[in-house]
Amino acid sequence: MTLRVAIPDLISPSYFPAIAAVELGFFKQEGLDATIELLFPVTRTYEELRDGRLDFVAGAAHAPLYAFKNWNGCRLLAALAQHMYWFLIVRKGIDAKRGDLGALKGLHIGAAPGPVDGLKRMLIEVGIDPEREVRIGPVPGAAGAGVSFGVAAAKALEEGKLDGFWANGMGAEVAVRNGIGTLVLDARRGDGPPAARDYTFPAFVATQKRIDNEPDLVAAA
Repeated sequence: MTLRVAIPDLISPSYFPAIAAVELGFFKQEGLDATIELLFPVTRTYEELRDGRLDFVAGAAHAPLYAFKNWNGCRLLAALAQHMYWFLIVRKGIDAKRGDLGALKGLHIGAAPGPVDGLKRMLIEVGIDPEREVRIGPVPGAAGAGVSFGVAAAKALEEGKLDGFWANGMGAEVAVRNGIGTLVLDARRGDGPPAARDYTFPAFVATQKRIDNEPDLVAAA
């Protein structure tokens, strides 16, 4: 049996440990055959896990709640990295200083389902209504973006379809290096509200059913 390990973004250092475990043969060393699959967004990834079409997911630790109410039916097996791992970028020319969430008022910010929860919570913590004072929505073109949501977000920013985005480090790096974006917030390094970096983290997740029925397989994974 080939195990299906799904991730919501293929170009992401936060999910790299899961990719490496498959591609570098560490699953095979444990007697397991596994493949990596891309399935975006992370909310859908966890729905597929819940419905038995996937064996494991590498994704945001809070996002299973979209598919598993009150955590019933799933377990976080391991952390793949520490802390919330997304970056807030705004278009070059917008007056926004590092850590200044107030600069987002009135702007159109792109974010994916799942990661958007972290952004909204930060805004609430600093007294900004994320539903009324900021326009937050999907990144245009991201649904068919292929391997990287972040790169799609940077492209949308460059094309003027967004004022900013909340995405992974690859998208942030592309935007900053190409001179089209300014870094406002790096959650992992402590920008924003003090509690923000601990909102979530990248995790390796399985269903409780899998753990109960095949504990040795899960332990090996």
